[in-house]
Order: sequence, then C-alpha cells, then structure tokens
Amino acid sequence: MLSTEHAITRCKRDMTLGALLRTVLLATALAAVLVGPFVGGAFDGSLLLVLVGIVWLVLSYRSVRGSRIAADSPSLIAAGQFEAAERRIGEALHAFSLFRNVKLLSLHHLALLRHAQQRWQETAMLCRALLRQRLGGGAVGLGRSTQLILTDSLLELDDLRGAHESLARLYQHRLSLAEALKLLGVQLDYLSRIGAWDQMLYALPTRVQMCELMSATNAAQSQALLALASRKANRAEWADFLQQRAALLVDPQKLIERRPVLRELWQSHSLSPLRGEGGGEGASFDG
Repeated sequence: MLSTEHAITRCKRDMTLGALLRTVLLATALAAVLVGPFVGGAFDGSLLLVLVGIVWLVLSYRSVRGSRIAADSPSLIAAGQFEAAERRIGEALHAFSLFRNVKLLSLHHLALLRHAQQRWQETAMLCRALLRQRLGGGAVGLGRSTQLILTDSLLELDDLRGAHESLARLYQHRLSLAEALKLLGVQLDYLSRIGAWDQMLYALPTRVQMCELMSATNAAQSQALLALASRKANRAEWADFLQQRAALLVDPQKLIERRPVLRELWQSHSLSPLRGEGGGEGASFDG
C-alpha cells in the first residue's frame, strides 16, 4: 500500500532532482558553445555537446518509460482493479523522470485511485499537494481535474467552506464537457448541503439535459437532488419527472444511503421504483 506522505515526498524530491539535472545539462551545453571559441584547440566543445545530447536522450527515454507505466492506471481504476492500478502507480512514482509532468501525472493518478477507494482525507491531501505545484502549459487540464476531485472529496468530508473555495476556483476556468458535467454534479451536491434549493433550479431544463450525459450513478444522484429542490419549490411536475428518472437508473435506497437528504424525497413513496398499485414488487434497475 502506497503511503500518501511518502508518495508526495518522493514526487517532490524527484521533481527537484529532475530540475537540477536539466539545469546542469543545459549549463554544460551552453558552456560548450560559449567557452570553446575562447580556449581554442584546448577544448573540444563539439564532443561535449554530443555527450550532453546522448545523456539527454537516455534520460528522456527513461522518462517516457515512466510515463507509459502509469498510462493505463485510469483504465484499471475505472475497471475496479485497484491493486493493479496501485502497483502501476507505485512503479511510475519510483521510476526516474527528467520531466516534472510525468511525476505530476503519477500523483494525480494516485489521487484518482484514493478517490475511487473513498479514502477522502488522503485524496484531499494528494490534490492539495498537486495544486501547490506550478501547473502551467500542458498541466493546466490536470489542475482542473485535480480541483474537481478535491472539491468532491471535501464535500464527502463535510468541509463546506473548503468545498466552496474550491468551487470558486473552478468557475475561473473554461471547462471541457466532461469537466462541466462533473462540476454540475459537485455543485448540486454542495448547494443541497447548504439548502440553496432555488439556486439548484437555475436553468433547470439545461441542467436536466446535462444530467442525461452523466454516468448512471452520477445522473441518478443529480436528478434526485434536482427533484428534491423542485419539490421544495412546489414545482411538482419537474419533481415527479426527475424522481422517476432517478429511480429508473439507481435503486432509491442506494441513493438515500449515499445522500441521506434524499430520504425526504421518497419518504411518502415506496422505495421500489417499479412497485405497482397492488403492492407487488417489480424489478429494480441498478445503473
């Protein structure tokens, strides 16, 4: 089992070492170009440049190998193969990399794994360590994804203030469709926890359409929360529609276990989505 503290420390150390090696190699190459003309035949700058180039290529190749080791971690996590994913991430974290983005990606994959394992405290720790790093250039998308994971983890930890601050940072970015869908789910969860029911119903038809694009579990939870908000706002047609949609995707009892506030939505109804008027049990669909 990877220790969160060890993973963060190892990542920082390797990034520092990588930056130092890059600086040394670039300084050596620069010296080979600038010093050669001043010392004449006593110094063969071209040979030194070749040596620097060879070292750079070898280290870059090893860095690419480390990146490939961790590349399949998200698919393993999605498939529920947590032990295999942890081994791959551990190998990537311990492999040398000349480039910091490889290490940052490995740390992000570990945060994804801990989130899937519902180890919220460790997830938040990893996300915060990652977000403290400079995430410019190609790592901007990594920062947005990490911020989303952090927000969801803080909600699970009932840290509403931290979740609000994290959400505020997300609003400053342009998000992809997948990120916007995740943000909507997290936003509805946060608003339901603070009782902001009217805010949840803003642009309701658009939000309902976005829910249809989510995974079954996330769609059911988001639709159920919107149904509860509609019920509180006396919008019965929307409430009934969304409640039925959520119940078709996931057993209401499971939704209530995930978010106890939803008990209010089904307290006067049967928890089976397909129970008939005669009281017979129908099949339950679990997304």
